[in-house]
Amino acid sequence: QVQLVESGGGLVQPGGSLRLSCAASGAIFSINVMGWYRQAPGKQRELVATVTSGGRTNYADSVKGRFTISRDNAKRTVYLQMNSLKPEDTAVYYCNADIRTTIATMWLDYWGQGTQVTVSS
Repeated sequence: QVQLVESGGGLVQPGGSLRLSCAASGAIFSINVMGWYRQAPGKQRELVATVTSGGRTNYADSVKGRFTISRDNAKRTVYLQMNSLKPEDTAVYYCNADIRTTIATMWLDYWGQGTQVTVSS
């Protein structure tokens, strides 16, 4: 069983910062891309940022310059440092990872349970 467990969400004032973490555990052979997505009430889930195993990053235009994604391959953990938060960043943030459980299996998409981020004064 593979699990992605997120932590670090909460309530923060506009202009504040939060750091999300997501740790992968279980029967994992290899992890490719890891990333963060978010879903606000009444909206579709959208990409926030991704990072490859080699460290290449990709960001949504709405978070460029404010959010930073990073990962620790040894710990199988991905982070999202969120600075200069805005009310429109309010959403449930989901961790995502492409994982192979053995050398012979396909890459499969795994999701965390989500963590709430609320930006409000």
